[in-house]
Amino acid sequence: MDTSVTLAGLRRLFRADLAGLLEVAQLADRFGVGQLVMPDHVAIGPRTDRYPYGRFPLPPGEPWLEPLTTLSVMAGATRRIRLGTGVLIAPLRPAALLAKVAASLDVLSGGRLDLGVGVGWQAEEYAACGVPFEQRWSRLDDTLRACRCLWRTAPASFHSPSVAFEELWSLPHPVQPGGIPLWFGVGLTRRNLERIVELGSGWMPMDSSADFIRQGVERLRTAFAAAGRPFEGFGIRAHAPLETDARGRPDLDATLARLPELEAAGATLVSFSLPHWVRSRDEIPPFLERLGEL
Repeated sequence: MDTSVTLAGLRRLFRADLAGLLEVAQLADRFGVGQLVMPDHVAIGPRTDRYPYGRFPLPPGEPWLEPLTTLSVMAGATRRIRLGTGVLIAPLRPAALLAKVAASLDVLSGGRLDLGVGVGWQAEEYAACGVPFEQRWSRLDDTLRACRCLWRTAPASFHSPSVAFEELWSLPHPVQPGGIPLWFGVGLTRRNLERIVELGSGWMPMDSSADFIRQGVERLRTAFAAAGRPFEGFGIRAHAPLETDARGRPDLDATLARLPELEAAGATLVSFSLPHWVRSRDEIPPFLERLGEL
């Protein structure tokens, strides 16, 4: 099971120096961390109380770097580490533009991009981008299918309710055979299982308890088998459990001791959200070095 670091909640660690993330990327690359992940909000309104997964962990004024832009800069500063999104709100981007930006990043990074996708949760963000919130799921389908088409074929033609084009060349194609891996940050409803089986290379569950992952993997295996698609090579990115010591501070040793449970449940990648584990920038290098030793 490989390691991943999610770069969210940046204000506390970096304040106005968000370019300090480049040093984090270089350290993670040097120490052998498997993947860096950038989350996504194009814009965010004040109604964070509508967050569907409990209390939203950050204020509306938290800075959110655009993930593909940030990962492109990190790609030039690193050589080995994989670069991921988690999750990119794909319906907010025009399909042809998303396909081009992602393919360009994949080419220039030497095939290191993992595109974690979802639909987000805030209607105000969709309104700001001129995209109907109520169409977010159908737009996700159309966008990802159009990207896959553009990544694999030239000239490419595609027709759907929200995306259509005829005989377009969108080159270069991604370096990775078949296109960029798509990881889905979604619940395993019947329709989402169909999406994952059709398009997915991985799943990113919000609930990362061993029991939840085990049950999810069983459902995925069943859906893959029913569709005649092999499950081998499919990825599961779990959140590392945040164990604490007697003083209520994060306990990395106790957390690492629980990782075999996640691996046995089916997780192939475990993600650590950086601000949960370090209190200052000085703590970042030893933390990343410890993860790289796993």
